[in-house]
Amino acid sequence: MDVMDAKETGTPELEQDQPEPANLRFLRRLVTVLTMVMIVGVIAIVALLVIRLSQPARMVPIPAQIALPEGTRVVAITQTAQNVLVVTEGQNLLIFDASGTELLQAVPLDIAVQPSQ
Repeated sequence: MDVMDAKETGTPELEQDQPEPANLRFLRRLVTVLTMVMIVGVIAIVALLVIRLSQPARMVPIPAQIALPEGTRVVAITQTAQNVLVVTEGQNLLIFDASGTELLQAVPLDIAVQPSQ
């Protein structure tokens, strides 16, 4: 059996000496650059995660006692660097100073609460 020529089979010959089209060359370079940018981005994200997660958490000191008004039952408590905030069963937000000894403000809340069972 003889090997058929490309002309006989109807398939075009691939010439190795043909220059690459400009738009194909542009796309190849674009894909290469975008791949490098993605790799650098992933490395940067991983580095930032490692840096952030390796640092100890900054904790604000919690006061040992909070001067609550008589008969107040606490539902939730949180704090900022300057204040301690207490939500009571009576739907009030009590704002204390950082030491928890001085009541700075009492704010009534208009929140519909589901009774706990």
